[in-house]
Amino acid sequence: MQIAVIVASSGRSTELTVLGSFLARQTYQAQKVVYSIASVSDVDNNFSTFDGETIIIGPPGLPAQRNRGLDIVVKCCDIVVFFDDDYLPSRFALEGISYFFERNRDVVGINGLLLADGIDGPGMTVAMANKLIDKHDENQPKSFKIMKVLDSLYGCNMAMRAEAIGNLRFDESLPFYGWQEDVDFTAQLRRKGKLVRTDAFAGVHRGVKTGRSSGVCLGYSQVANPIYLARKGTMKNIKAFRLIVKNIAANYTRRNRPEPWIDREGRFQGNILALTHLRRGILDPRFILKLR
Repeated sequence: MQIAVIVASSGRSTELTVLGSFLARQTYQAQKVVYSIASVSDVDNNFSTFDGETIIIGPPGLPAQRNRGLDIVVKCCDIVVFFDDDYLPSRFALEGISYFFERNRDVVGINGLLLADGIDGPGMTVAMANKLIDKHDENQPKSFKIMKVLDSLYGCNMAMRAEAIGNLRFDESLPFYGWQEDVDFTAQLRRKGKLVRTDAFAGVHRGVKTGRSSGVCLGYSQVANPIYLARKGTMKNIKAFRLIVKNIAANYTRRNRPEPWIDREGRFQGNILALTHLRRGILDPRFILKLR
C-alpha cells in the first residue's frame, strides 16, 4: 500500500533528525514523508532529506501544520501516518501498518503498541527508547491482532486510510499544541469505520518537554478545549467534565510541590482564567494566542 508519513514539528530540530533516521531504517519505506515545520531553525545541520521526503514551512500550530501535510499527501496515497517528532517507531512499523490495513478492510484508523510513554514523566532519552525498540524487534510479534476498539486515536502514533480522511481536516481553532485535536479529528473519522489499537506496529513516545505550550496556555486549553469539543459533538459531555476536573485537581494539589518538568502553577492559573471566561460567556480556545 502507498504510505505517507506526516511529522509536524516546531522547536525540536534534534528530535526531528533522530526520527528521520528511524524512518530511514524502515523495512518498508514510505512513498512520501512530509516534515511540516514552522521555521528553518526547526531543522538542524545534521538533517537531510531523501527521495520522497519534503520539508514545508508555514505558521506554527499542530493542527495547521498537520493540515498542510494532508493537503499534499491525502490524494496520492492509501495510508496516512502521523508520528509526533518525539515518537520513535520500530523498524517494522510501516510494514506492519500496511499489512494490517490490507487485512482489515473495516478499520479506518489505528494506534500501535506503545512500548513506553514518557509524556507523564521526565521524558526518555533516545538510548532508553532505542533499547526498548531493539528488544521488541528481536522478537517481532506476528499476530497483528486487534487489541481494543477505540472511540478516538492517540495522536503521537496514528495511521488511517486516506480515503476515509477525504476532506476532513484538523480543527485550527485549537491553536499551538492543539490539545485534544487528535480526539476531535479521529472522533469524526470513526463515522467512516472502526478505530482500533493493534500490535501490528510499535514504538516509543519519548515525551520530550521542549517545544510545548507554556503552563498558562496549556492550563487554559485543559478547560477550554474539552468544552469546545463537547459543544461541537466530538467529545462526550461526561468525558469532557472528567478530563477538566482531573487536570484542575492535579494542578491544584501539586502546585506547591510540582514535578520539575511541569509548570503546575502556570497550568492552574490557566485553568482559573478559563473558568472565569466560561462564567463570563467568552470562553474560546483561541484566546491562548493572546497569552504569548
